[in-house]
Amino acid sequence: MRYELMLPHQIREAIKENWPVVLPLGVLEYHGEHLAVGMDTLAVVRLLDIIEGEMNLVILPPFYYGAASYAVEPPEGNGSLHVNAEKLLPFAQEMFRGLLRIGFRNIHFFIHHQTENFAAGMPTDLAFKFAARQAIFDFLERERGEGWWGSEKMAGYYARQSTGDDPFNWIKGHPLMTPEIIERFPFDHAAQGETSLMMALCPEGVDMDRFSEEKWYTRSARDASPGLGAKGRDLILAHMRQVLQPSAVAP
Repeated sequence: MRYELMLPHQIREAIKENWPVVLPLGVLEYHGEHLAVGMDTLAVVRLLDIIEGEMNLVILPPFYYGAASYAVEPPEGNGSLHVNAEKLLPFAQEMFRGLLRIGFRNIHFFIHHQTENFAAGMPTDLAFKFAARQAIFDFLERERGEGWWGSEKMAGYYARQSTGDDPFNWIKGHPLMTPEIIERFPFDHAAQGETSLMMALCPEGVDMDRFSEEKWYTRSARDASPGLGAKGRDLILAHMRQVLQPSAVAP
C-alpha cells in the first residue's frame, strides 16, 4: 500500500503484522541523452510496483534528492541535481526516527545509485545507513533509558540475533543489484544494462532516437533490449522478494 493513501486503521494493521515499510531512494542525474534523469530511482519505484501486487507492504513516497555528484557531467543544461550527503543525514535521521515513533519495526530502503560496491558505501547510502543507526540509538535511549543494552533484560542479546530479533535490524538498506546479480547482468551508467532495464520497466523514460555514442559510458547502450531488461528485472525481483519476505519477528 502507498503510505500517503493509508488510513490510520490500515497503518495500525501494518504495524501489528510487521509489514515491510520500503523507501525507494535515489537521485536525479544525467544518464546520457537517451535516458530520463530519474533512472536510478525510477527503477526502484517500478520494481516495487510489481512487488506491491504480491505481498503486504507499505511503500513510502520515493526520495529522489540524493547526492548525485557531478562526476559524470556538470549540471548546467544536463539536469543532475546534487544534494550534499551532510544535508541528507539530518533529514534521514528525522525521517527514520519518525517512522519508529509511528511503530514500524521492519523498515527498508533500496538504492541503485553508485552501489557497485555497496559494502564500502557511497555518499547517499552512507548518509542513510548512518542516519538509521543514529535514529535507532536515539529511539532506544529515549524509550528504554541510558544503559538499556547493559541491563539484565538484554542478557540474551547475542542469542536473539540469530532469530532476527535485534533492534538494529529495524532499518536496513539494500542495493537494487547484489554482487550476484551484477555477475549475471551488466552494471553500468546509462549503457546496455541500465538502458535495457528502463526499456523493461519504464519505456517512457527511454528515447533511443536521442542515443549518442559520443560518451564512452553510454556506447554499449546500442546493444540494449527489452529482453535483456526483463532478465535484469527478474533477477532483481527475486532479490527483493527474499529481502522483503514476511518477518516472523513481532514489533
